[in-house]
Amino acid sequence: MPALTEPQTWTVIGAVIALMFGMLTIVSTLFIRVLRAEISGVRGEIGGLRGELRGEIGGLRREMIGRFDAVDEKFVAVDARFDAVNSRFDAVNMRFDSVNTKIEGLDRDVRALVKRTFGLDRGE
Repeated sequence: MPALTEPQTWTVIGAVIALMFGMLTIVSTLFIRVLRAEISGVRGEIGGLRGELRGEIGGLRREMIGRFDAVDEKFVAVDARFDAVNSRFDAVNMRFDSVNTKIEGLDRDVRALVKRTFGLDRGE
């Protein structure tokens, strides 16, 4: 191999450095392009998952609303039953009141008969 002069050596060193910077620029540019492409792909997948998740949440919301409506209807039916029971209790209370009134009348009549028959005054 022939010996290089000093200007030739510096020229070779400059050329090698220029080639290295060129390769570094090309590699970094390609890496940035690939990275951007992958990031946009991930963004697309996230957008798809976002839409899918919104659909699932919407379905769940509709299902829960349906179930809550069914529970509300059952509560309405239970309230109607309680109202019917309350009206029956009111009727029973009215019967007890009429029986109580009749018993008070009978008690008054029995006291009057005892007083008249035996001449006694009991319990007044």
